[in-house]
Amino acid sequence: MSDSPKAQSGDFLSNLGKIYGWYTGGFAAFVLVLAVLEQVGVPNRIIGYLFVFLTIGVYALIGYLSRTAQVSEYYVAGRRVPALYNGMATGSDWMSAASFIGMAGTLYLQGYDGLAFVLGWTGGYVLVAILLAPYLRKFGAYTVPDFLGARYGGNLARLAGVIVLMSASFTYVVAQIFGTGIIASRFLGISFELSVFVGLAGILVCSMLGGMRAVTWTQVAQYIILIIAYLLPVVLLSAKVTGVPVPQLMYGQALEQIEALRATKEALAGAPSHITPFINSDPINFFGLIFCLMLGTASLPHILMRYFTTPSVRDARQSVAWSLFFIFLLYFTAPAYAAFAKLEVFTNVIGAPIASLPEWVSIWTNIGLVRVTDANADGILQFREFVINADAIVLATPEIAGLPYVIAGLVAAGGLAAALSTADGLLLAIANALSHDIYYRMIDPQADSKRRLVVARVLLIVVALVAAWVASTRPAGILAMVAWAFSIAASGLFPALVMGVWWKRTTSAGAVAGMVVGYGVCLFYLIGTQYMGMPLWFGIRNISCGLFGIPAAFLTTFVVSLMTQAPSQAMQDFIDSIRTPRGGVRMVSGEKVLD
Repeated sequence: MSDSPKAQSGDFLSNLGKIYGWYTGGFAAFVLVLAVLEQVGVPNRIIGYLFVFLTIGVYALIGYLSRTAQVSEYYVAGRRVPALYNGMATGSDWMSAASFIGMAGTLYLQGYDGLAFVLGWTGGYVLVAILLAPYLRKFGAYTVPDFLGARYGGNLARLAGVIVLMSASFTYVVAQIFGTGIIASRFLGISFELSVFVGLAGILVCSMLGGMRAVTWTQVAQYIILIIAYLLPVVLLSAKVTGVPVPQLMYGQALEQIEALRATKEALAGAPSHITPFINSDPINFFGLIFCLMLGTASLPHILMRYFTTPSVRDARQSVAWSLFFIFLLYFTAPAYAAFAKLEVFTNVIGAPIASLPEWVSIWTNIGLVRVTDANADGILQFREFVINADAIVLATPEIAGLPYVIAGLVAAGGLAAALSTADGLLLAIANALSHDIYYRMIDPQADSKRRLVVARVLLIVVALVAAWVASTRPAGILAMVAWAFSIAASGLFPALVMGVWWKRTTSAGAVAGMVVGYGVCLFYLIGTQYMGMPLWFGIRNISCGLFGIPAAFLTTFVVSLMTQAPSQAMQDFIDSIRTPRGGVRMVSGEKVLD
């Protein structure tokens, strides 16, 4: 039997089911051992340390074992990732701290209005499947700026793409590192500012050594942990409240009990309905956010990169379908998570004596995510005297519901997996854009593979450290930062990507002008309203700033393309070829189209 790297890779790919089956069994055994240790009196802090450090250690080990010195493996995992596992890795890449930590919390606080995030993010994958993923895979590029540079014939479009990619991905990665800071500060008992750098260590080991190859196989492992960690607490809560361990079908009973408590429990006076629409939002902001999140999903470079790793165009299509399934498992559960968590708070916390509140309240108060006052001076906690941050709901729910601490540790491990997996993908997208699209394509085209990989790894470390520093300043909530990233990506990239595939007449000048205008308008509105005191336009919140940038980009691209010379016939024929469902991958190099 050959011992070559290719043969070893083939053996690994043929045994994926067995490898990840053993991994899942081993993780389940690990959780059971910790549950036993809790029962025999091992301190909660020790259990928290074991969950955090052992899971990070496993990810680091996978990153080390998947290390590579081959450029194709580093950038696109050798294009040998089966659709099922690529879908799982994409689900993990997608299931960021915003999805795992923030979404159920937002549904808890906003009720019906929080569904905009679920609808926007899920619907975005339909756009990915229909408009972009298979065609970008058939195009044969390494990165999103690679596609822009090849499709629009020059480095100007590539540079514009890198700038948008950097802005959106950096904003997004700060949110992920912020999430690791919350988890580590709670379960390791260290300061938030220090905890963001602790989480960063696990991120760097995975992505720095093996690039896309290491990140892919680590993300599959992370998905297994995060989905178990997300489902188990709410399954237990559903069984406790309704007697049926299927929360996705039973949370209607929880909603009924919430509404009944809200109407009859004196301490809940002033609590808004969980099921009435447009209490915290209005229709234009609700549907505007859905629109921005959908188009942003179809524009995120670290997600689109995942479909460059599949063996074929057909696998890219199947991979999108698997991605939707694995994402669906969490998104279908998030409303139930919010409902059961709110029921526990309304039942056991609101209306209780402030002097005898459970320990978790003081713990999360010290972290800054819970605030309790006694405005009525009656010693009884009223609804308006209890403020809980959306980012605390998922992590605190096991403690709120009185579940064993090992469940809380498991949820922390899941949240850490979600944040780390997305941070890995984002940092890799940024580093790859800088090393491949700027350094190799524009500065030193003669650089050998060794130098290119060194540059990629150095840039990855630099960007990660800067992102960790920004996260340590607590710039905003997780969900707000993530939504900004989606609007930035959609405004700067979506029109150029979609029109580049679906309108042959799109020119280089048109695409670049559209990216500049869309990105500029979006950023102007975001910065102006968030930091400069600028009034809102038409009442639209800056979380949906893409509502102004996206139309501006489409219109500019269309008008400028009509005013400039059409692309060459060879390029137009090439675009026709990548829109053909059948056939192999077509490769591009600079302005030259290759068969």
